Amino acid sequence: MRLDTLRLRGFRNYADLSAAFVPGVNLIVGDNAQGKTNLLEAVTYLSMCRSFRTRKEQELIRMGADFAELEGEAFSGGRARTIRAVLFPGRRPRQLYLGGVKQRTAAELAGVLTTVLFCPEDLTALKAGAAARRRLLDHALCQLRPGYDRALREYGRLYEHKSRILKDHFEAPQLLEALPDFNLRMAQVGAVLIAYRARYMEKLARLTAEFHREFSGGREVLALQYQTVSTVSDPLAPQEAVLEAILTHQQSHARAELESGQCLTGPHKDDFDVTLDGVSLKSYGSQGQVRTAVISLKLAEREIFRQDTGEAPVLLLDDVLSELDPGRQDFVLNRILSGQVFITCCERGRVTAQGKAIAIAHGTIIGEGA
Repeated sequence: MRLDTLRLRGFRNYADLSAAFVPGVNLIVGDNAQGKTNLLEAVTYLSMCRSFRTRKEQELIRMGADFAELEGEAFSGGRARTIRAVLFPGRRPRQLYLGGVKQRTAAELAGVLTTVLFCPEDLTALKAGAAARRRLLDHALCQLRPGYDRALREYGRLYEHKSRILKDHFEAPQLLEALPDFNLRMAQVGAVLIAYRARYMEKLARLTAEFHREFSGGREVLALQYQTVSTVSDPLAPQEAVLEAILTHQQSHARAELESGQCLTGPHKDDFDVTLDGVSLKSYGSQGQVRTAVISLKLAEREIFRQDTGEAPVLLLDDVLSELDPGRQDFVLNRILSGQVFITCCERGRVTAQGKAIAIAHGTIIGEGA
């Protein structure tokens, strides 16, 4: 899988950009705040139909532009396909196209261009709150499993409705009549989410441990542990058993939810812990330990995609190699040379890789070369 060309108009700081890429390593070189990360953001938007930096699409439109247009020529599944997205300010809905044909939903673009992104924000995810780590899972699973994406969107709508009921029932008690229906449906969809997450985490934990063992020369043992609703003793159990466990948890928290006006139970509170030699990185990991752990996690994510789809996803590395010593840089780069990679950096000489270099300044390509 690869992205051959990218065209941007009115996107972030790009007034008009056309770029061609090689199947191997593409170095995006430039000083800070010139548009390197914006380019990777555009690639991920064509992949997932969402930004990894903001939920407000208005922020993706260049100041003063009437709209933003993103178009990429991707090669996947043995054929070339054109993906196009047009974003508008205000409440006008975006337009998505595949091969020139307008698509009704983002789900119809799933799998056309898959990406694995490693950005500086990921380095804080292991030490931040659970929401940041859930986003890591969601970004991967939404691309890998369209059914997960649909379930996650439905669960989000149910959660918003239930939260509104719990918040407003003090002034409008009649709203509580609908609460049992929302509880049941949230438990049903929640069991689906837990099943997807548990199976994905099982693979991710095994592969991450393998990559990190090689990364550290066998000196460190990295482990991942999925954490979900406390009454779910086995998240890999049949969905009927998981559903019953979620319902039990709901019942035990019913009074607390009514008193607090908050939704306290469900997989929207899921998390996972990362330990190094048995010690949680969230509490005690150094910056270097966290960096190598996240790199191992992302390489494992990429391998899961490759095993599952038969194609390596496009790997996007946003300023993540600059603080690694040459030996660890070489380890990462040797692991990624089998597919297409985008690497942003300020100085090309700091990245020990061969490939096409694209120099960017002020949202404009100012040079290209091998």
